[in-house]
Amino acid sequence: MPVTGPTDEVVHTVTGQVAHLTLNRPEALNALTPAQRDRLIGLLAEASADPSIRAVVLTGTGRGFCAGADLRGGGATGEQVAGDVARVIRLGAQRLIAAVLDCEKPVIAAVNGTAAGLGAHLALACDLVLAAESARFIEVFVRRGLVPDGGGAYLLPRLIGPHRAKELMFFGDAVSAPDAERLGLVNRVVPDADLTKTAHEWAERLATGPTRALALTKQLVNASLDSDRSTAFAAEATAQEINMTTRDAREGVASFVERRSAEYRGR
Repeated sequence: MPVTGPTDEVVHTVTGQVAHLTLNRPEALNALTPAQRDRLIGLLAEASADPSIRAVVLTGTGRGFCAGADLRGGGATGEQVAGDVARVIRLGAQRLIAAVLDCEKPVIAAVNGTAAGLGAHLALACDLVLAAESARFIEVFVRRGLVPDGGGAYLLPRLIGPHRAKELMFFGDAVSAPDAERLGLVNRVVPDADLTKTAHEWAERLATGPTRALALTKQLVNASLDSDRSTAFAAEATAQEINMTTRDAREGVASFVERRSAEYRGR
């Protein structure tokens, strides 16, 4: 059953143990309004806390995945005070990207069309990225004389290295889905007609996995490039300690010993 907010600009549906979050402003290529952004943040937090949700799919309607922040609402009125812009970025775009990175369930981006600016970073922050053949990724900031936001300068170098990241950010050229796959920005490119089906298949597969182990694995990988070896090894040992208290870890070991398929319940 669809669960929506005051408007249907973010459609929230649950199928089995998978939450589907769909940006639904196709006339604006799903450019994000502050209300949409805050709704996404709230839904991702709910998915983290809800044991019945074990995977999340994020996608859009129409020709766009997300064209970035909606800049058509007008700028701030009156005199701008030093610190205003930084505060808006911190509480807006950065908070959204952090919500994806910190979500305790695997998040799959099903990129159905243009992902530009913050929209590209929203996709790249997800744990797995599927792209339709018609999708494209654009670091559009330089075209507007802007500095990348939404964690772009953090995410891109970690995915493709600093030189490639600078090339995309300096020129702002559109990157096709096949080129994005070649660069390592996306996991797989599929025909447009297969995107929804493939995303759901991947999510269903994740939803039958050991959910807490996946959450801890996500935390380790996300932190790995910011850690020295001793810190990373200590975090790994702690994650193992925590995970071995879960039912799913015990089930995984028992199923191996008993030579049967494991039945994980996300606990």
